[in-house]
Amino acid sequence: MAEEDVEVAVTDSSMKKKKKKKVMVAIDDSEFSEHALTWALKNLGPTILDSQLIIYTARPPVDISYLYASSWGTAELIKELKENEKKAALNLLEKSKITCSNYGIVAEGMTDVGDPKVAICSAVDMLNIRLLIVGSHGRGAVTRSFLGSVSNYCAHHANCPVLVVKKTD
Repeated sequence: MAEEDVEVAVTDSSMKKKKKKKVMVAIDDSEFSEHALTWALKNLGPTILDSQLIIYTARPPVDISYLYASSWGTAELIKELKENEKKAALNLLEKSKITCSNYGIVAEGMTDVGDPKVAICSAVDMLNIRLLIVGSHGRGAVTRSFLGSVSNYCAHHANCPVLVVKKTD
């Protein structure tokens, strides 16, 4: 009777589905994020292969404040601008997924609208990401103080380890 209990326990534990750890690479349309993705695929390939890879891009909301000066055709123009932004984001994700497939890695693409640094950190929480990989634009201190740094913000606010990949020539 004791042997049967052991068999059942082994069978039950082997049936549990192993959850893959999630790795996210946050990208934009810059050469720096493309470099970060390629670097991660080359250097972390086996780790990423055993994980669920999510390619994420956040696009800032379309600035339409200047459109309200003229009301003729504004609604259609706003709709078209938003659709073009979404198409650009989806094209960027598709290109990145192809890059991943060239390394034998299947990736999932996700896009959202919002301030990129905040949207990335929110996605990390929502998706339970275990590692976030971002590129660094290599801006100087003055430019960073005016524009802000997505990688710096994520390093301080994301609820997971953050790998910042800096492009060196």
